[in-house]
Amino acid sequence: MDQTLEAAIAARLETIDRDRIVERIWDGDHTVWSDHPEEVSDRLGWLRIQRHIDARIPEFEMLRQDVIAEGFTTAVLLGMGGSSLAAEVLYQSFGPQEGGLRLIVLDSTDPRQLAATEADLDLDHTLFIVSSKSGSTVETLSHLAYFWEKLPRGRHFIAITDYGTGLERIGRDREFRAVFINPPDIGGRYSALSCFGLVPAVLCGIDAGLLLEGAERMAGFCDPGIPARLHPGAWLGAALGEAALHGRDKLTLVLPPEIEVLGHWIEQLVAESTGKEGQGIVPVEGELLADPAVYGNDRMFVALGEDPFLGPLEAAGHPVLRVPFEGPASLGAEFWRWEFATAIACYVLGVNPFDQPNVQEAKEATAVVLAGGGGDPATPPLADVLAQVRAGDYLAILAYLPRNEEILGRLQRVRHALRDRYRVATTVGFGPRFLHSTGQLHKGGPNTGVFIQVVDEPREDRHVPGQPYSFAELEAAQALGDLDALRMHRRRVARVSLEDLEGAVL
Repeated sequence: MDQTLEAAIAARLETIDRDRIVERIWDGDHTVWSDHPEEVSDRLGWLRIQRHIDARIPEFEMLRQDVIAEGFTTAVLLGMGGSSLAAEVLYQSFGPQEGGLRLIVLDSTDPRQLAATEADLDLDHTLFIVSSKSGSTVETLSHLAYFWEKLPRGRHFIAITDYGTGLERIGRDREFRAVFINPPDIGGRYSALSCFGLVPAVLCGIDAGLLLEGAERMAGFCDPGIPARLHPGAWLGAALGEAALHGRDKLTLVLPPEIEVLGHWIEQLVAESTGKEGQGIVPVEGELLADPAVYGNDRMFVALGEDPFLGPLEAAGHPVLRVPFEGPASLGAEFWRWEFATAIACYVLGVNPFDQPNVQEAKEATAVVLAGGGGDPATPPLADVLAQVRAGDYLAILAYLPRNEEILGRLQRVRHALRDRYRVATTVGFGPRFLHSTGQLHKGGPNTGVFIQVVDEPREDRHVPGQPYSFAELEAAQALGDLDALRMHRRRVARVSLEDLEGAVL
């Protein structure tokens, strides 16, 4: 690691000790991040959730036993961002478990993905998990409306939400099998170890107690009495924050294959927490490691476990942080470590980790489009936008397409070709999923993003029950609303089809 960066991290760790930052976080001191307590003091429940949620595990387990006994085989999780990412990580990392349900996550408004999901279901043996902290997430409520029209039986639905939301009322009125109320002092992206992550995990047969034990061990290692240089959360957070301040703000994740999906969860946590007020750390997940020559001087590599590419990267002068990896069973500890580290990184950057001031912009822009307004979908040609790419930028592919292996494979080939050609970091996100993840960073973070919005017109469609629009119209409005929001922030953006993108790049 560069000596200047290493010295800056060491100095920051000393400052954390001197200013009692860890102790103040545990004490709920909002002034670590903000002069105002709003969206800080009421967002720190994740620090101790592993100690409180344990008492509810038997309740979740009883539900699993009941649905398995009744012949249910599949759970479909209807949720966006923090309401679904941790559950997806756990299911894909542990894999199907004996005595557990199969899990499908639906977080797309693309009618082709909705149709593919429906075709994969035996509705008589399917449990729908309707998950939304606010209880008003448009994608989730649209999915609920669609499947409720197909199967208007409350015993096939459960809800996870906060107290007093519209979703809670729907669940009670329609006599859902269960309505789980989450603690209100936990924001969506910090909710991995709450009902949002653990109810689906238990339904899939995953040992939630094991996850909570790991989280509690990590919390013990992050006790206020631990010096910051030995503190897993403070050390990682200080390194990420100082790296960003020193121009290495592209957090490139190197994850073992069995937990590579963890990158999606870290991406949301870091991007939405840090990406505001012109600051931000850009998480890079899913990008394959390559020869050090393709990387600029803006990278910080963080690896869980070892990888043969790490040595050459270090030899070439790139900073590499290694975090021990103990298999999927350590995910509870990693969730907790990264939450604390992100809170520390935000302290270093001087931003509030718990708000998302720009997320509402794309939602409002979508509403304008659905009401008949919206901007011109035409953008400058892709070649003209790519000609503006400079060192230190990142290229973000924003795909309003079905999220499946075939489409992802095509986008991955494009991203790696762009990375190798321009020597910049690349990301791939599927809309509207990424609007609940990296969307905050795109608008509120540094103006170093170059965006390629990828769209096409679905040949099939599904109506959203109770609304004057279809899923294809909703997805199109979200894409145009996102485009308008990016242009409002003077971001460099081109809008193309996947075929045209491939033709221009490959």
